[in-house]
Amino acid sequence: MKIMVSACLAGENCKYNGGNNRNEKILQLMKENEVITVCPEQMGSLPTPRVPSEIRNGVVTARDGRIVDDEFRAGAAKCLEIARREQPDLIVLQSRSPSCGVKQRYDGTFTGTLVDGAGVTAQLLMENGFRCIDVEDFSGIHEGVKI
Repeated sequence: MKIMVSACLAGENCKYNGGNNRNEKILQLMKENEVITVCPEQMGSLPTPRVPSEIRNGVVTARDGRIVDDEFRAGAAKCLEIARREQPDLIVLQSRSPSCGVKQRYDGTFTGTLVDGAGVTAQLLMENGFRCIDVEDFSGIHEGVKI
């Protein structure tokens, strides 16, 4: 099976704060399947570390007030290009991210408030017919069960 994964889940230090969201089940998945890792934010030319960003009124904005929507959308477009070329069977993305959140994301107030809705990359991938799941949903799958 071919799976696309948020790079931070694979242990790559590409998260906004310079860290990662290493996930042992994702690492196991990588041993058993063909995995393509992507970080839309880095692919959109944003540095690591970077100021955290959230989506406010449909526009990705950094906590310091800078509009970073173009960078986020450029990274999303590059992920879509990879997905079209590689045709993954499944895409597993980081929860609540303004890029990768599948079900929820932060509301743009930087208060930790969640709203229903996808990040820009997840939304673009799903609009183009790719099966995306939140890593928290993936983590609920029993060990040893292949998707």
